[in-house]
Amino acid sequence: MTEPSFLTTPQGRQIAYHKTDGAGPGIVFLGGFKSDMDGTKAVHFEDWARAQGRAYLRLDYSGHGRSSGDFLDGCIGDWAEDAQQAIAALTTGPQILVGSSMGGWISLLTAKAMPDRIAGLVGLAAAPDFTEDGYWARFDEAERATLMTEGVVHVPSDYGDPYPITRRLIENGRQVLVLRDPLDLPFPVRFVQGTADAAVSTETALHLLDHATSPDMRLTLIDGADHRLSTPDELAVIVTQIEDVLSRQKGD
Repeated sequence: MTEPSFLTTPQGRQIAYHKTDGAGPGIVFLGGFKSDMDGTKAVHFEDWARAQGRAYLRLDYSGHGRSSGDFLDGCIGDWAEDAQQAIAALTTGPQILVGSSMGGWISLLTAKAMPDRIAGLVGLAAAPDFTEDGYWARFDEAERATLMTEGVVHVPSDYGDPYPITRRLIENGRQVLVLRDPLDLPFPVRFVQGTADAAVSTETALHLLDHATSPDMRLTLIDGADHRLSTPDELAVIVTQIEDVLSRQKGD
């Protein structure tokens, strides 16, 4: 496995990344909660981009994968900041964001923070506002009290060890919610959602589609697909969506 390169952010965080040079608009993959840049989707899209001669960037947020920091110290705002600084420092020209799960939320925050650099967005089981509408909304009084007094609650995960949900994650999440205020996405947008996703509901995808505004926005539902969206057929559907966004770029 090729060793990653590292970017030092202004906050002193060491962000691990892999960058493929190529034509623009480039593709930036933004992964999910507690995932890393060596996952099936991140590597598959890199192989596709290289075959197309397309620029591509994948990265680990701080506290994830090979990047510095402790996951327990992180929050959505920090990870969005990591993504935005990596895009600013490591890419040139317009980029198409491909955000998986939490990466979908971070993609939306990035589109708001640096709209001049974003040419399109593909959200995969996008999970905007999940800290508030998912975890906090489901916590009972005892769990909320534990979170506030002890600073962390561990919740079951379908992907291994329980997830530590910290007070900082919840409180910072409230500062970066995207479904409470207008969400303008002035570029082609494609969302892909599995109907058997136990982590992000189809209702969430429909709510996002209804809430956001875009001149060219579509939602593709894959019957029976789960949250991973990583089977060969599902990956092929996603690549088709990325190609569609690319085809709609001005001048293409």
